[in-house]
Amino acid sequence: MAPGQAPAARVAADFVESRLALAGLTVLALVLLGALLAHLIAPQNPYDLAQLDVLDARLAPGAQSSDGRMRYWLGTDDQGRDVLSGILYGLRTSLGVGVSSTLAAAAIGVALGLISGYRRGRIDALVMRLVDIQLSFPAILIALVLLAALGQGIGKTIAALIAVQWAYYARTARAAALVESVKEYIEAARGLALPAWRIALAHLLPNCLPPVIVIATVQIAAAIALEATLSYLGVGVPVTEPSLGLLIKSGFDYMLAGDYWISVFPGVALVITIVSINLVGDRLRDVMNPQLRR
Repeated sequence: MAPGQAPAARVAADFVESRLALAGLTVLALVLLGALLAHLIAPQNPYDLAQLDVLDARLAPGAQSSDGRMRYWLGTDDQGRDVLSGILYGLRTSLGVGVSSTLAAAAIGVALGLISGYRRGRIDALVMRLVDIQLSFPAILIALVLLAALGQGIGKTIAALIAVQWAYYARTARAAALVESVKEYIEAARGLALPAWRIALAHLLPNCLPPVIVIATVQIAAAIALEATLSYLGVGVPVTEPSLGLLIKSGFDYMLAGDYWISVFPGVALVITIVSINLVGDRLRDVMNPQLRR
């Protein structure tokens, strides 16, 4: 780290030293751009019935539409929807659910973790027992039970993902808070008789954020994968706002008939998204943890 260099600048400089991580960040940026601009760059709105033609159902990649005005570069599904357009719109749903659920779970988990690590005592014991109970069950099992009770819907899927993620942040924030709360700057803040909430927010929280940021990056990928699994099983987002999981499910019945593209291309898009996020998360872990820095 150069003298006087800001921590953010140091992290950015260390991050770009890895070509693999930089490639992952580039791919992730393209994925995010495609999802955000889906309504502008997609050849078709795949969920506007007026734009669909049943004569174009299950066309192979590169085929032209029945009226000759459009080419389906990735083929069409059983309803005549352009697979490329479906992927772009599906990415928007999958990323929206993954990012929003991760941010909400991080806010809840970090708040509980800071309180637990700073106050300790009975509060710490209670929060950690809840975390232990939460983490003793598979995430998909908890999500399935919650969605079976709540029903389908984007909001309900986000709520289920929050319920299975918050414990990771609570444990991570508590571990960081336990380490930081015994350091001299926290003791100095206590010596100034600052209120506990101010010490936690202004002094403790900023120094507990690096491991939380790394966990959040990885958990976004995990949330997207879990949402895709739930949607594939038919308990996630509704068919009116499909994600990549629903797109994969829609073509599964046609795999044996040779219409592989209906499921394969959305599956490839899902894998690329998850891998790019994990590459970024792994590099962030390395550059934000001095013990792992090479």
